[in-house]
Amino acid sequence: MIPLAPPDATMYWLSRRTRNDQFLLYCFAESTWENGRLRDAVVQRCAAIPELRVRLCPDPTGLSYPVWVPADPEPDQFVTHRLDRPHWPDLLAVLGRLLGTGVDAARHPWRLHIFRGIRESPAPDPAVTVVVLQISHALVDGRGASRIARALFAADPGTATTPGARPLSRVRMAVRAGRGALDLPAGIARTFRRGLAAGRARTELAELTAAGRVPPAAPGYPPGALNVPGEVTGHSVRMLVWRAEDFRMPGRSVTVAGLTAISLALQRYLRERGAEAAALGAQVPMAIPPRPGVRNNYRGLGVDLAIGEDDPARRAAAIAADLAARRERAVHPLLGAQDAVTAVLPPLLLRRDVRNYPIDLVPERITGHTVVSSVDRGPADLRFGAAPVRFTGGFPALGTVMHLTHGIHGIGDTATLSLHADPAVVPDLDDYAEHLRAALWDVGGAG
Repeated sequence: MIPLAPPDATMYWLSRRTRNDQFLLYCFAESTWENGRLRDAVVQRCAAIPELRVRLCPDPTGLSYPVWVPADPEPDQFVTHRLDRPHWPDLLAVLGRLLGTGVDAARHPWRLHIFRGIRESPAPDPAVTVVVLQISHALVDGRGASRIARALFAADPGTATTPGARPLSRVRMAVRAGRGALDLPAGIARTFRRGLAAGRARTELAELTAAGRVPPAAPGYPPGALNVPGEVTGHSVRMLVWRAEDFRMPGRSVTVAGLTAISLALQRYLRERGAEAAALGAQVPMAIPPRPGVRNNYRGLGVDLAIGEDDPARRAAAIAADLAARRERAVHPLLGAQDAVTAVLPPLLLRRDVRNYPIDLVPERITGHTVVSSVDRGPADLRFGAAPVRFTGGFPALGTVMHLTHGIHGIGDTATLSLHADPAVVPDLDDYAEHLRAALWDVGGAG
């Protein structure tokens, strides 16, 4: 049995309160294979990917962390959708509804959605097959999910990193619970000791920051028109698919180019709505070095979108500089002291904290007004039923604070900017998408 690390258990417990699954979309040329043959090929490929052959087993007492146990794929994990009108806008509507669902990792932590014969897509083909991998955030982070998808669709599935596990008997579950109870006092003591160390680390980090040796923390922003309180009412999606060479700025990464375009589009869109902001920021997940036993290895960076700079090239330079400063601070060893506290927190206490955290409230200061997740998914050598991949996308989850999110995903010579919005807060997503399309041209023409 493989116990969940605290960051992964947090993701699982959060999924009981809000939707936080990952959705990875891959568009392929239309396959000539029949549905049964496609499903058989996926099942065969799953045998080489250990992450796709587990499910989560919670401890009913709550005294121990959940564990991963073996589980073969089930038929309802492969869903072939039949649309009355198999056109791209209709696919996006169905995809929006899917984004409001969540897998139960205790039953199966992933599901594969297949859409055949979709017409009028951004790909040059007359019809395409669209495959969406829905996967629990407790199982992997964005980088891990992309790796699993590559193993699922590549000619060579490669190897995955999940070690083997054995099913739990009732006796072993009782042993787990008893051990959790015995470990509780020691866990509290370890948490206390590491809490003291974390306090000293914060003091030292503050001193280094004051001396200019470490970049300052992101200042945060007051909530804006996109960060209104209330539950998510629905899900709308759009995708802008570009040639990668048109997405780039000289000397800048695809992430910086995308952030610059988003900053221009958001500023123009909010001004048009009469909700112009004095400053705008984006929360950008950044991968950090893997930690032993942890599947979610990233930090959220608060990056200023530099809306005071009118020239796209200067704006991109300011965004790149702030992103670099945020990264430098995020990987500083002193920040690991807080991770060390969480790593020894007894599950009973962590679960209580997750259960009681006020996710339905918007704080006075937020990391960013939108989320921008950027992942390079590698070369375009993926196949589904022998059909080649055309482009890929992804849709960061919505929440009380974030009612508009962005995904930037590249594969081969294409780059896709995906939009995910709550229609109650962004009722005119097509208008925003047009602002974004124009901003991408502005960014591509900046030198």
